[in-house]
Amino acid sequence: MNIVLLVVLGLVGVAFVAVGVLGMRGRLHRNRFFGVRTKATLRDDEAFTLANRIAAVPTLVAGAIALATGVAVALNAETALVVGALGLVGSLVIASAGGVLGHRAAEAMPSPEPAGCGGCACAGACGVLQRA
Repeated sequence: MNIVLLVVLGLVGVAFVAVGVLGMRGRLHRNRFFGVRTKATLRDDEAFTLANRIAAVPTLVAGAIALATGVAVALNAETALVVGALGLVGSLVIASAGGVLGHRAAEAMPSPEPAGCGGCACAGACGVLQRA
């Protein structure tokens, strides 16, 4: 049981640290799996980048807590289950709080203006110029 808990904590910790570092550097691009993924953050690349920069520090802290808890589980088998469960829940709560902060920051951004067709020189009057 301790090995499973140790592996889970290690994988969660490494994933959170990786996502936190990429988010902090602005290198985490919109994807299907990682980062703050809400309707507000996925509307454009700027919102996604901002949300993940805001959520980066709590995500890094959550990863550090998961990794430190994994070390504590490896060193003390007697209290491994309690310490591991508390560390895992704590890191998930902190990462979720960072996600909420990132979502709120993305929500506060103004919505992007519609770009029009952008494929011709009609200045957005394509609907007028189409054949009947």
